[in-house]
Amino acid sequence: MDKKVRAAGFGQPLGLVWSWLTGRRWSQQKFVLFTLALVACNTMNPSPPPSPTPTSTPVPSPTPPWVRQGWTLTWQDEFDGPQINTDFWTHETGGNGWGNAELQYYTNFPTNAFIEEGMLVIQALNENHRGKLYTSARLITRDKVEVMYGRVEARMRLPYGQGIWPAFWMLGANISDTGWPHNGEIDIMEMIGSEPNVVHGTVHGPGYAGADGIGRPYALPSTARFADDFHVFAIEWEPEEIRWYVDDVLYHTLTTADVPGDWVYDHPFFLLLNLAVGGRWPGYPDDTTEFPQRLVVDYVRVYVRNP
Repeated sequence: MDKKVRAAGFGQPLGLVWSWLTGRRWSQQKFVLFTLALVACNTMNPSPPPSPTPTSTPVPSPTPPWVRQGWTLTWQDEFDGPQINTDFWTHETGGNGWGNAELQYYTNFPTNAFIEEGMLVIQALNENHRGKLYTSARLITRDKVEVMYGRVEARMRLPYGQGIWPAFWMLGANISDTGWPHNGEIDIMEMIGSEPNVVHGTVHGPGYAGADGIGRPYALPSTARFADDFHVFAIEWEPEEIRWYVDDVLYHTLTTADVPGDWVYDHPFFLLLNLAVGGRWPGYPDDTTEFPQRLVVDYVRVYVRNP
């Protein structure tokens, strides 16, 4: 191959090579051989492949705080709306003593129950209303949310003080048909404010109601109070057994063999949250009792156990 061919060289832009070729006289055999050589040269020096587009590593979604191993959430109120959710809760109002000689009048006033910073606040006030010296609130899920078996829990900060009586509890939804206590009552958490480090878990049924209810206390160290921080109060309810927990610590177990009367915990129940003032069990406010007092509820959740 002469110098002009070498000068053209392989790897030159194809247009330049073609121009040089067309200006020459070639035999058919030489032209074919030259073309093959040109193709081989370009094959030996291919253009680099395009760089792959980098792919981002997917970020896993955070686990929701209500996920609980071994359980499926069936209902919750996180109190994250601007107002109390009336699809879930009803204000039960009145000042008839509620069977316990209580002193408060339960109202539907926004000063007694409201949402604040994503939490439900039930607030007892020292104020006159309809002949009562105190106002407060009692919220129930009757005819709206009912539970039959599973885990029921609430994260709460409790009030304190002589004569103060917060409660998170359940009543049998058949109460209109059977009356109390034949419908059954499950007290998930009760506290009398004069013992600010002690809560109680109790049931009431036929033959073991009122002062004869079957329960057990749970105590924090004597220097701590349930008013100082939030705690989770829960039951795990099965057909023949109920268990009580504080912060996942089991402190009370009740079975069908432990009650002297009928086991009336085999049908739907509704939930209640209230803050009473005074009564035969907690006693009555005195000069040491401070107002307002608040029951603050972060959330209420209901689960069923996974198969």
